[in-house]
Amino acid sequence: MTTAKMYTTSPWLEIEGPNLGYIQEQYERYLNDQESVDMEWRELFSRWGGPPTYSSQTSVESEGNAVQFVADMSKLVSAVKLIQHLRIHGHQAANVNSFKKQEYHELLDPAAHGLSKDDLEKIPAKILFAESPEYLKNGADVVGYLQKIYTGTTAYQFTHIHDREEWKWLNHMVETGAYRHTLSTSERKALLEKLTDVEEFEHFLHRTFAGQKRFSLEGLDILVPMLQELIREGAIEGTETVLMGMAHRGRLNVLAHVLEKPYEAILSEFYHSPHPELVPSEGSIGMSHGWTGDVKYHLGADRELEIEHSNPVRIVLANNPSHLEFVGSVVEGYTRAAQEERKAPGAPKQDLTKAFAILVHGDAAFPGEGIVAETLNLSRLKGYNTGGTIHIIANNQIGFTTDSEDSRSTQYASDLAKGFEIPIVRVNADDPEACLQVIHLAFEYRNRFHKDFLIDLVGFRRFGHNEMDDPFATQPIFYHKVSAHPGVRTLYAEELAKMGTIKKEEDHSLIEASQRRLKEAYEKVKSGKYLPDDSSEELQGQGQGIIQSSVSVDDLLQVTDQLLEWPPNFQIYPKLDKILQRRKEAFEDDGKVDFGHAETLAFATILRKGVPIRFTGQDTQRGTFAHRNLVLHDQQTGAGYMPLQHLPGAKASFSVYNSALSEAAVLGFEYGYDGIAQDTLVLWEAQFGDFVNAAQVLIDTFLAAGEAKWGQSSHLVMLLPHGYEGQGPEHSSARPERFLQLAAENNMRIAIPTSAGQYYHLLREQAAFVGTRKGCPLILFTPKGLLRHPEAASRPQDLAAGMFQPVQERTLESRGARRLILCTGKISIELETALNTVSEAVKNEIKLIRVEQLYPFPEEELRRVLESCQNLQELVWVQEEPRNMGAWTFIEPRLRGLTNLTIQYIGRPDRSSPAEGLADVHKAEQQRIIQEATSGK
Repeated sequence: MTTAKMYTTSPWLEIEGPNLGYIQEQYERYLNDQESVDMEWRELFSRWGGPPTYSSQTSVESEGNAVQFVADMSKLVSAVKLIQHLRIHGHQAANVNSFKKQEYHELLDPAAHGLSKDDLEKIPAKILFAESPEYLKNGADVVGYLQKIYTGTTAYQFTHIHDREEWKWLNHMVETGAYRHTLSTSERKALLEKLTDVEEFEHFLHRTFAGQKRFSLEGLDILVPMLQELIREGAIEGTETVLMGMAHRGRLNVLAHVLEKPYEAILSEFYHSPHPELVPSEGSIGMSHGWTGDVKYHLGADRELEIEHSNPVRIVLANNPSHLEFVGSVVEGYTRAAQEERKAPGAPKQDLTKAFAILVHGDAAFPGEGIVAETLNLSRLKGYNTGGTIHIIANNQIGFTTDSEDSRSTQYASDLAKGFEIPIVRVNADDPEACLQVIHLAFEYRNRFHKDFLIDLVGFRRFGHNEMDDPFATQPIFYHKVSAHPGVRTLYAEELAKMGTIKKEEDHSLIEASQRRLKEAYEKVKSGKYLPDDSSEELQGQGQGIIQSSVSVDDLLQVTDQLLEWPPNFQIYPKLDKILQRRKEAFEDDGKVDFGHAETLAFATILRKGVPIRFTGQDTQRGTFAHRNLVLHDQQTGAGYMPLQHLPGAKASFSVYNSALSEAAVLGFEYGYDGIAQDTLVLWEAQFGDFVNAAQVLIDTFLAAGEAKWGQSSHLVMLLPHGYEGQGPEHSSARPERFLQLAAENNMRIAIPTSAGQYYHLLREQAAFVGTRKGCPLILFTPKGLLRHPEAASRPQDLAAGMFQPVQERTLESRGARRLILCTGKISIELETALNTVSEAVKNEIKLIRVEQLYPFPEEELRRVLESCQNLQELVWVQEEPRNMGAWTFIEPRLRGLTNLTIQYIGRPDRSSPAEGLADVHKAEQQRIIQEATSGK
């Protein structure tokens, strides 16, 4: 990386403007007694001398150096304020929009500050601008120079950044032009060739496939060369992977020219052949494999490209549904996973230079979708930081058919980023060289400060939202301008012709060559000669192999002892120490392992098998219900200690992070992390399962359908606390009905473990699938009140020798039962407790079965149960959720396929709210359900 030499401007000339009277007073004190002023002042005066002072002869004197000039104090102060306003408000008058006249901003006019040209010419340039180039002689030159910078085709917004080092660096880079690189003749020709390919690709699709949606990039064509340049710079600096996310606008062009997806592959997705067997489906996954696919402008790719003068770089463009900005969180997860090394025990090692993310946003979606703010908020959190993302707003000034004044309350589409102190540069998409220069600035900033950077690329949209829309119906004035406006390729070609860089014949040759490549590719598709690459484009990792189910009781005891050791000087909270030490009692006679203990044992044994673990969620380190305590805190220093990161015999990394108060962005992040780190067991826990509904878009469009749409597998574990304990409508139900409605084609595994042993085995089974094409996301409805319930605890032998049981028979002696109760979750333990209080006659009439796995539906296990009940007359499904929620609507038709018996429902009636808000009402309703189920009538 080549970083421009750093200079520091005079402290008296910084953006805040001079309070010269106060500074002069401090300086006089310094001259009399250096110790009488603060160290900061001593350092400033030692380096820079005193502030400017003015004599009646209109001269300026600095300590040890007198500069003659003919301006009085007020003129100089006014000139400094003018420059200050150029820096602050220059973006408001910048020429970044080809369809709007440059605005007049009064504070940028010297006359508004009482300054004439003559006044400015009397002020030496270095007084106003310490870093001014030598050819600037006076204040008038400086003002003209800075006006050109701040009101040209690039606008800068940096004054919201509080870090002084960052602000000074950005100011220096912009005002000295240190980041700007003048293109050579060959580079300009190469840029024109790229713009030609971008434009001709769109023209070809428009002519050849009239009326088909493609979400054209025309009007923002320069986006492709910008992405190419950003990837090139990263590759030269040693970046191994670039992760990208974008919506549908321009995606096909990016696939073709940034990821180098063959034209034939893209054209085959448009072409309707009379011989469809000759036309390949996307990638190598056909319908015979259960792949139902997605539309072409949602598809991503994963390619390794050779970049000149660098090592190969892997580029991943994430598959994305039409929910626009949600993919951003997924890409951030991709990036973190690509940066981390997880093969050694302890915490994973992160290298910010290995990978970085690029997110292309829509100008309506960036301020409009709340997921954007959630994702930006993750950027500096230790569990989610990726060392800076380059954001580009593809700003076509219209959201579908909605004008910007109807779609946001801010002046600019980029203003949301100001709240996160992200540097913002707005640039005119019709100035291609300025656009590439901004890429240099963004990349340099990311490399230096490891923070996000945002480019607002302001252009237009040649057609409607898609090519079937007529935009004149809703934006007639704007589209009359657009229809008369040439594309950036034409504008740039004309500019290069005026400069003498190219001739008309060269220009025509570029167009003809681009058209010829497209025609040849299309002919290959039509003739059936194009065959797709058999290599899969989906994200893959390395398999770990199957984890053996059994771990001996002695090994579990040993692990328990090891996890109860911490550094000798570490002062654990005494109350917590007693709680954790009691875990040893689980291995004594009649001892039992509770949920928190079983989870820790599962993690420890998984780490010993060499499978890394990443675990996140709100309050996850301790656990919402104080049952977990994976991170201990020293009572004197507050320092944290994770026993699982110091486990003897561990062969892989372990990390657990408390997340931001977010469901959508953090779930998207973990889904993305799992997509790249397919050698890792990735878990996300909701604070309460009810809150997962805030992440429904991620669940619907990525987690549930990613395999069917894109062939993108996932092994993510979701832990959703669920159960009715009288805590009201928002602290009871994790909405199992929604997951069951989405369950099909073995796309997920849904279970409600009611014992610690069952939970232990589920985690270990899921770890066995990481790194393989087997398995799927695991949705676990975990308990709250049962976490410490003695009936939910398990014997160590159940962990050591057992295995997960999708169906559990709890009353084995009731072979002659007349009533079979099927249930799932917490209420099964309440029913079992109630059955222990009834008469032997009633008890013998009832058989209780826990359905611990809801999907895939345990058909064979339940069939065996039904066949074993020879005297069965009643089949009852009992649940604590309302009838229209929970598992009933999923279970009932499947049970009908197993028996001719009438299936009775016992539970709450249909309701619009998931639970009662009053504890007494809840208790009465819960007792009614249990009484009705166990009455034997």
